[in-house]
Amino acid sequence: MRLRLRRSLVQTAALVTALALPLALTAPASATTSTDVTDVLANVFATQIKGGNVKKHLDKFQQIATANGGNRAAGSPGYDASLAYVQDKLRKAGYKTSTTDVEFPLDWEEASPSVLQQTAPVAKTYANPADFVTVISSSRGDVTAQVQVVDAVLPPPPVANTSTAGCEASDFAGFVPGRIALLQRGTCPFIDKATNAKAAGAAGVIFFNEGQPGRTDPLVFDIREWRFGFPIVMTSTAVGLELAAAPNTTVRLKVDAETEVGRTKNLIADSRWGKSGEIVAVGAHLDSVPEGAGINDNGSGSAAILETALKLAYVPTKYKVRFAWWGAEELGLLGSDQYVAGLSQAEKDKIRLYLNFDMIASPNDVTFLYDGDDSDAEGAPAGPAGSAQVEKRLESFYNKRKLPFEGTDFDGRSDYGAFIANGIPAGGIFTGAEGIKTPEQAARFGGTAGVAYDPCYHAACDGINNISAAALDRNSKAVGYATAYFAYDLKGIPDRNAATKALSRSAAPAAADHHHGEAAR
Repeated sequence: MRLRLRRSLVQTAALVTALALPLALTAPASATTSTDVTDVLANVFATQIKGGNVKKHLDKFQQIATANGGNRAAGSPGYDASLAYVQDKLRKAGYKTSTTDVEFPLDWEEASPSVLQQTAPVAKTYANPADFVTVISSSRGDVTAQVQVVDAVLPPPPVANTSTAGCEASDFAGFVPGRIALLQRGTCPFIDKATNAKAAGAAGVIFFNEGQPGRTDPLVFDIREWRFGFPIVMTSTAVGLELAAAPNTTVRLKVDAETEVGRTKNLIADSRWGKSGEIVAVGAHLDSVPEGAGINDNGSGSAAILETALKLAYVPTKYKVRFAWWGAEELGLLGSDQYVAGLSQAEKDKIRLYLNFDMIASPNDVTFLYDGDDSDAEGAPAGPAGSAQVEKRLESFYNKRKLPFEGTDFDGRSDYGAFIANGIPAGGIFTGAEGIKTPEQAARFGGTAGVAYDPCYHAACDGINNISAAALDRNSKAVGYATAYFAYDLKGIPDRNAATKALSRSAAPAAADHHHGEAAR
């Protein structure tokens, strides 16, 4: 026992010495030398992340789920025990940990049917549910106000899912606060449209279906945000066009509903080293769906960043590393969304980049890297400036080992969403969920064509046997590599904090104010 302890201490000391070298060897005259050194030593660090050790954390998550009704869902004893396990490991490694509160909807219920009535220029009551339905999670409210159409395509476009009405804040230019926003269904999530409407001062939201065949009736859906503070309904295309047709249309919109709120927590751990104003954030969601233990989704990402944090605990890094285990991701990315929303702009600006690891050991895996530069030209545009550098850094890890990879779109399905929405560059690894592996992918990556990347996605069978050990090992090493690299080298990653400080200095009316701002950093 003593021999093993001594060997471990020697190895740790050697690693600390090696990885501290970039701080001493960084030469201002030669950025190339610095970058090469950082890459070499990040690769050295990656070798310390063993798939077998990551698997031990997954074994623990499985044990926790088995002892707690078979899952680790947000708000459940299984989730609380998972958080306690990770927190205990981090504290023993010397991290100072903290938690942040996360709210999520437990139950939403209408006390009485919602009401939609046109009061001007004519009086008309619309039928529920033939003409309109309440949007699930809508807040309670009773509003009579003028309707204002926002950027709708009228008549509806011939091709479905093409209207961008309300998708951008700029769509609401000229919107009169206090009115009810009339928004056409289209390309972006309903929650984005409603969020933009709230920012513009809307007193309510009426969605209407886009208008193509199969997209004309009222659509029942859950917007998954219960805190807008105004009523929200969805109408047929015909009702939407009727409300949009007459000028100065006024309606009464009433929703009588309540949401029962549950609570859980995010877990945050900052490295003891590094500049406090320069943060590399690394995250994974810790919760499972209620149906299963969530070992691949997302015990795999959670375990990989835990092992990385443990190995990095005693390594002096140039920049602060912030590890985060998100709660309630499976309920709509709530943990990461609420965390970022709760940060001041100054605190957001300190986060130089965000690395996201959600499902990294799918049994029929493909190594997908988030397409930070939009080189695939699919779906969402490129991520914020610096995202391309994150993608290229991960590519270098796989290229060095002659391992294949593909790009994947920032489709908004994981915790990077809140970060890129706030201008923070992001990237990460994903090995596939319910999507089907193509023959071309099977030829490159192995596995079985015509089968889902994870056949147990969001199912009870997502247990300890639902992982690829090879994928877990190589992708955990990539997690360690990227984390260690950016902990020393942020060249190419915009310094948003510096830009904010420069703006503050240029606007400072007096030296005394400038001094105060500097002291407050």
